[in-house]
Amino acid sequence: MFESLTKYLPQLTEGQHYGDWVIDRESKGTTDDPIMAPFVDYGKIATDIESAVCGFVDEHPEFELTRYSDILKRNGLGRDGESIADADVSTLGGQAVMALLVRAIRAERFCDGALLEFFEQGCIKRWIERLQEIDSSASR
Repeated sequence: MFESLTKYLPQLTEGQHYGDWVIDRESKGTTDDPIMAPFVDYGKIATDIESAVCGFVDEHPEFELTRYSDILKRNGLGRDGESIADADVSTLGGQAVMALLVRAIRAERFCDGALLEFFEQGCIKRWIERLQEIDSSASR
């Protein structure tokens, strides 16, 4: 069921490049030459996974992932980045793990670089590995 995400596991290796901060050091900060706000220029693997998560949300309305906050709350996971980054996913079902992925992607809308942190801390890999375990146990 989660193949659209688990296919990326071989690319989620230590040292993988997920994105770079872009900081405007050339503009003067004047009305005619304003300084651009810093942002992350995400690499291909990060944007591919983000697209796959969004595609899964659209293709599987039965998971109700638009209500990801409620799903996380029901599973005892807080709203802040630290609590979901440290979440023990070993017993979570597919809906809850997908809610973590959706929450990580949505976090980027409110805090530039949030998704990059989840990638660099290994959270995204750990969560997708759990999806692979769920798929494996379902096929037995």
